[in-house]
Amino acid sequence: MTVDQSALLDVLHVDMDCFFAAVEALDDPTLLGKPVIVGGAGPRGVVAACSYEARATGVHSAMPMGEARRRCPAAVIIAGRHSRYGEVSAELHDVFREFTPVIEPISLDEAFLDVSGSHRLFGTSEEIGHAIRSRVREVLGLDCSVGIGRTKLIAKLASREAKPRASKKGVLAGPGVVMVLAAEELEFLHPRPVRDLWGVGPKTAERLARYGVNTIGDLAALDPDALERLVGKAAGTHLHSLSWARDERPVESGLEVKSVGHEETFPTDRHDHKLLQPEVVRLADSVGARLRTAGLTGRTVNLKLRFADFSTITRAQSLNGPLLSSVEIARIATALLEAVDVGTGVRLLGVSVSSLEPLATAGGRQLSLMDLNDMAREPRAGAGSSSASKRPSEPARAEVEAAIDAIRTRYGARAVGPATVLDRGSGLRVKELGDGQWG
Repeated sequence: MTVDQSALLDVLHVDMDCFFAAVEALDDPTLLGKPVIVGGAGPRGVVAACSYEARATGVHSAMPMGEARRRCPAAVIIAGRHSRYGEVSAELHDVFREFTPVIEPISLDEAFLDVSGSHRLFGTSEEIGHAIRSRVREVLGLDCSVGIGRTKLIAKLASREAKPRASKKGVLAGPGVVMVLAAEELEFLHPRPVRDLWGVGPKTAERLARYGVNTIGDLAALDPDALERLVGKAAGTHLHSLSWARDERPVESGLEVKSVGHEETFPTDRHDHKLLQPEVVRLADSVGARLRTAGLTGRTVNLKLRFADFSTITRAQSLNGPLLSSVEIARIATALLEAVDVGTGVRLLGVSVSSLEPLATAGGRQLSLMDLNDMAREPRAGAGSSSASKRPSEPARAEVEAAIDAIRTRYGARAVGPATVLDRGSGLRVKELGDGQWG
């Protein structure tokens, strides 16, 4: 009996077409048909997304904005609205849930779907792919591309083949849905550039190219031991399996968040702790607010610094109990910063909290040596000091931050915040999700 191969293709990869630029054109129809670039407009800005009209001039994501301007002088440059893209992404996932509960988000505009339990209701995987495209267009007014395969790797690459193409003559429509049968996987996979494999970055691709490995087929033909000598045992084993279309990773829904953080790329390098410390407070303030909104707490504060030469370091301090206070996150991150020499210039600063757990299940925390040292340095009431000079207790701090959260919920993120980040010209510089992430 012949097995219908299409029945085994239960992994879908759905990827929105030019998502950020498409949302901007959706909200402002005058942008339709124009070369739109979304990204950072500053001297260190990069392209986050662009319309197909901009792509036709050679612009692509992650390109420096200065180069994008040179290639496409007529481009409409938009700084981006991460909160708006988040709203549309939530609507997109509502559409996905109409077809399957097994959804693995990759970013705001793409996700893997396992439709193995959806065939009785919605038909074959190919029919589901077309139905999702139609529903996304109906609900969101946007276009997406769908790849279908036996594995996540094949589905991801298939969605790329399903996309429209940019050309100087205009946008060339893509098929919208591409399905790769199991018997066709190697024929589909092996001619592709080796960079299409997960785990092959620019440096690895350059190293492989020196040995004549330019396509996935070239890599598949390598002796596994030789490949391991080139890229290491773990990476070699992983890449060899992928090159033969072996990808055992399932679609995983409900993946736990590992950390909550914010980063800032500065227009010019910062060489002084005094200039960096307010930025630490600004980032920590937003990290704490996001933790509280999500009902999460963490035990490790992480500081990330990228210097002028693009070298990057991280510093971390773990506590023996939960924290979600912005003030405490800022205090720990500031102490980590002070221990680093920033004289060569800091290009990027990041603050995050990891080792997360639900606030409802988190226990208390014993005092650390840092807590004890701080308490020892603080003046005691009745010894020539007022109670107002003392650092607020943890319950009092929690009440203050709960009040701040309530005010922001009602009046906006910039209604109240730390005085440290107050700018006389522009008001509070509150860090918001996606704000300035593209320089």
